[in-house]
Amino acid sequence: MVLEEGLSIEKKLEILSDAAKYDVACTSSGMQREGKAGELGNSVAAGICHSFSADGRCISLLKVLFTNECIFDCKYCINRSSNDVPRASFTPKELCELTIGFYKRNYIEGLFLSSGILHTPDYTMELICQTLRMLREEYHFRGYIHCKAIPGANPLLVEYAGWYADRMSVNLELPTNEGLRQLAPHKSRKSILTPMRQIQAGIAESRQLLGFKGGNYGAFHFTRQAAGLPYRPEPAIPEKRKEGNHAIVGIDSETTSVERTGRELRLSLLESVGRPTGRGFAAAGQSTQMIIGATPETDYQLVSVAEALYQKFELKRVFYSAFVKVNEDAMLPDLPGGPPLLREHRLYQADWLLRYYGFAAGELLTEKRPNFNAVLDPKCDWAVHHMELFPVEVLQADYFLLLRVPGIGPKSAKRIVEARRSGSFSFEALKKMGVVLKRAQYFITCGGKTLGHLHLDETYVTQSLMLNEKLPKNLQDALYGRQMSLFELPAFTAEAG
Repeated sequence: MVLEEGLSIEKKLEILSDAAKYDVACTSSGMQREGKAGELGNSVAAGICHSFSADGRCISLLKVLFTNECIFDCKYCINRSSNDVPRASFTPKELCELTIGFYKRNYIEGLFLSSGILHTPDYTMELICQTLRMLREEYHFRGYIHCKAIPGANPLLVEYAGWYADRMSVNLELPTNEGLRQLAPHKSRKSILTPMRQIQAGIAESRQLLGFKGGNYGAFHFTRQAAGLPYRPEPAIPEKRKEGNHAIVGIDSETTSVERTGRELRLSLLESVGRPTGRGFAAAGQSTQMIIGATPETDYQLVSVAEALYQKFELKRVFYSAFVKVNEDAMLPDLPGGPPLLREHRLYQADWLLRYYGFAAGELLTEKRPNFNAVLDPKCDWAVHHMELFPVEVLQADYFLLLRVPGIGPKSAKRIVEARRSGSFSFEALKKMGVVLKRAQYFITCGGKTLGHLHLDETYVTQSLMLNEKLPKNLQDALYGRQMSLFELPAFTAEAG
């Protein structure tokens, strides 16, 4: 197998951008780096200006695979080795020139780079590292770069890429070991979690080496920040942490020659890559992606896995991708209703509750109630099952209790806490603060008053909230029925005919 030299750049771009469309983990916020004279691009704290395709995917980055050649045969993947699809591979120089050309035309603000596996994980990761180095050092590109680490690649290569990329990610793909064994037999949980752990430790260590404070925190970090609470302590870096056959260690008198070489390499990378730019190691953190609906896990299992990833690996984001059946395989489920997009949406809503609202997975779902309500969003569903906690008096409740109220988010909760220092206010003021009263009215009082008659009955509140929900048409039809067309016969008439 060799890099394709006969195809035009346009044809390679067509093949490799289409091959990347099922990877949704491509948001680009969380990095701040201003432009610099003599160099190209910038990355601002609020993230790159996003535009979206018709199916909702972010297209503000040049989102491509380095190659769609792959030695693996994952049953759910369009690029699996057994599929007869057009194959292509960029060279590092081609991809650099394409990125810079698109940036100069104002088509993109950065690069999202993933890849199939060409020959071996090390061979592929080395080509990716070469591409990133060329972009940063030869083309002087300062824009945002999100790079996928190849599971099974040498930790030195993963670390090298981390000094050039703003964000790194390793796709978990399927949430359980059993799912991986069935649908991705060439992958293992260990080969996925090992680079994920390495990236986490690399981020923490680089912040210490560069003299930065704070850390890369996932779930509940922003909730604490919004409430004015201190950051959690900086994660401790172990004296010795084995990653495959490479040791990442602290400086001590017992450091072996092999370990010292690894440490010196990292310090030389820091000097040549990190310090002049101030980027640090994957300074925008890391993320991952799970495929939803390819294997029979419940929503409770999925949210529990996401919660563990946030807590143990300090991820910035966990992305959920509704399974799209692109291959015919007996091991893959049938999807008569199409991809489970509503389920994906509910998982994203629950993920938001984990990250910004202080909820735990065990509060949202349980083993006895393992799946989300298709009609109500997870926060409303939690509230109607805990009516004993309501109503909440907004002039007295603390910040974290306000976050539990449907219709009140982190911004509006913070505004409420700040506004009541100056005195009382009305429901009209709450609306101006951003509170969604059509949801919140069933769960709050304001100065002892209610907005209309307050019913603390679970059935009544549930039905009222359902009327305000915008549901997919097929679900609306199933719940409420639908209007027949002029040319449609009633079911009993059609049967009689």
